[in-house]
Amino acid sequence: MLKFKSPSFEELSEKEWLVTNGLGGYASSSILGANTRRYHGLLVASFNPPTDRRVLVSKVEESLFFHRDSMVGISSNQYPDTVYPKGYEFMEGFERLPIPTFHYNIDGCKVLKRVFMPQGSNTTILEYKNEGKCAFRLVLNPLFVHRDYHSLFSENGYFDFYTHWKTPNTACIYAHYGAPALYFSFSQGMFHESKYWFKNFEYAKEKYRGLDYREDAFSLGTVEVNLAAGDHIYLAFSTEEDMVGSNFEKLKKKEAERVKKIKGGRNGFHADLKVAAEQFICDRKSSEGKTIIAGYHWFTDWGRDTMIAMRGLVIAQGKKELAESIIRTFLQYLDGGMLPNRFPDKGEELEYNTIDATLWLFVVLHEYFEKFKDLGFIENVFPQLTDVIEAHISGTRYKIHTLEEGLLFGGEGLSQLTWMDARVGDYVATPRHGCPVEINALWYNALMIHNAFSDLLKKEPSSFYGLPDTVKKSFRKYFLNDKNYLNDVVIPNEYVDDSFRPNQIYALSLPFPLLDKKEGEGILSLCKEKLLTPYGLRSLDADHVDFKGKYGGDQWHRDTAYHQGTVWSFLIGEYFLAHLKQNGFSNKAKSEITEMMEPLRQHFYGESCIHGISEIFDGAEPKEGRGCVQQAWSIGMLLLVLAMMEAAPATKQKTKKQPVTEI
Repeated sequence: MLKFKSPSFEELSEKEWLVTNGLGGYASSSILGANTRRYHGLLVASFNPPTDRRVLVSKVEESLFFHRDSMVGISSNQYPDTVYPKGYEFMEGFERLPIPTFHYNIDGCKVLKRVFMPQGSNTTILEYKNEGKCAFRLVLNPLFVHRDYHSLFSENGYFDFYTHWKTPNTACIYAHYGAPALYFSFSQGMFHESKYWFKNFEYAKEKYRGLDYREDAFSLGTVEVNLAAGDHIYLAFSTEEDMVGSNFEKLKKKEAERVKKIKGGRNGFHADLKVAAEQFICDRKSSEGKTIIAGYHWFTDWGRDTMIAMRGLVIAQGKKELAESIIRTFLQYLDGGMLPNRFPDKGEELEYNTIDATLWLFVVLHEYFEKFKDLGFIENVFPQLTDVIEAHISGTRYKIHTLEEGLLFGGEGLSQLTWMDARVGDYVATPRHGCPVEINALWYNALMIHNAFSDLLKKEPSSFYGLPDTVKKSFRKYFLNDKNYLNDVVIPNEYVDDSFRPNQIYALSLPFPLLDKKEGEGILSLCKEKLLTPYGLRSLDADHVDFKGKYGGDQWHRDTAYHQGTVWSFLIGEYFLAHLKQNGFSNKAKSEITEMMEPLRQHFYGESCIHGISEIFDGAEPKEGRGCVQQAWSIGMLLLVLAMMEAAPATKQKTKKQPVTEI
């Protein structure tokens, strides 16, 4: 449990919590209850899983009456020039597992609050319990909004929040005429109607991002209840009528048991990462299968992120059926030899602007087969893999095609096809048209994996069976430069971008490396010197003229820094894999990785999103998490590394064996 002594608003408002429902919906806020983002809310429901997410319940204002009607607010809010109430002063601690639990102590009156979401339902349940010896009266004021989760809400006569009380404890609320119903119930107490608007909540994270940052919310009234020692009350909010009539105690126990099962009887970082991993797995209604949310709070499911993240989130965890469902989900949309990069929030028009998502599919299937030895599934998808290779050789969207040197080329106009894809209007921050280094490392691996599957399935050799040799020779010729590292982008005999970037690490970390041991040692050494930080790899060498050490401000400043020095936590996983492979997964190498992982472990438990790994960090002085507070591939890559360290037998080494610290 995180314990707090003399906590400040600034300290606690930086720490966030998140629970998800397996549909793309979630509940999240700062641990002191003050929303600091437009994406915060107690019920963010997904109406077309995992998209069409709408904030329906902003928060609950909480007040306590005790000691002859002394009143104190235990919630907190940032308003213009003031914080009110100052409930953070009474916060003693916070626990994330098995469900988020908040502890308050008000002059001896002890209050426990829990928040959880039943899986597969757009429902949030809150529990308030008297953990002390003195009785008190609790006043709870739910605040409602109705908006897309990317927007903000302001007082508007169109929203009247018409309420029909089905029972004294259960209401059906319509934000406006024709709006979907929101059901609200409480397990005991009395409701006192008092309709009015709460004005001008300020969201610090939105202000930092250079966006609108003030919001209004609507109060229908308060629930008041007297709680003796040991008593508790439940509040429930749901888009489903039957959920607010459920046995809340039973649902709470079910959620705790679910978390216990995920941990599998283990404790520690590895087990807790597994629980965090489950937050990204959700339904996709359009395919009736499973998919992976790229990050919370604002991402949906992206092809590239899904392929990279599922290696650790799903395959390394032995979830065979889930892996097959996700792969089938994306293969349903295979078109022109390409997987989609993004499913938009609204509508069904897919975006195929990625050159690497489809190539990552081959790595995913390689690791799937290594884990499960299911050749039948490989045989089922093999024709589509062949289609992919043929499309990339002959040519597909965005001038993606194979050059006579065997290298894979891609890019035209303003299209951004690699993971370094930031663009503001017509300004491209990191132009990478041509043959990017990681794309061609993936291309080589895709060809090698296709050949390996072809051999296992006893297929006739394809017309491109010998292409990997050509690719490897050209890769070494055009990417390996006289400075002993790899160029970032080339066009053979025309163009070279020798910026020192982390993309070269894939030539070492992927299943089929392209460099020898000595070359790999040299590149790892330079990456450690120029790019490695405690939280990830810089996206650009700090000595480069275009390096930007700070990520923040408006969209222009954020996006132009996004891949120009900003630290990406998922990349450290590839560095770890490269280091382990270079050193034969020795005990010494494993111990070194365990030690290097410690700052991210501390970040996971006590910074930014509790039990989350942030998307990015500042490039110059990385410390606070930036971007998404909980990123799928950040969690996934750590899980992949930990799983591979557990699975790999220790190898002999010349130096004295080092003990492997269990995580």
